[in-house]
Amino acid sequence: MPTYEYECNKCGHVFEKFQGINDDPIEECPECSADVKRLIHGGAGLVFKGSGFYITDSRKSNSASSGKGEKSAPCKNADSSCAESCPAANN
Repeated sequence: MPTYEYECNKCGHVFEKFQGINDDPIEECPECSADVKRLIHGGAGLVFKGSGFYITDSRKSNSASSGKGEKSAPCKNADSSCAESCPAANN
């Protein structure tokens, strides 16, 4: 349920109300009982800054093409069916 912000047309009192989307808007100021209007905001946008994620956010890549000299994990298949595509088998 969203939080709506209202402003009194008479006294200028600004208040918030936690309401369901289908609830009727508040019509009366809790301070002076005058008419109120619901304020419309653009909302807070989501902004991504920086070069990416922290290293702790996801697993390290096991690909042999990383070029950083990392060793890939040993192959878990006992047979040689993945020998051509498995980076561990190509080391």
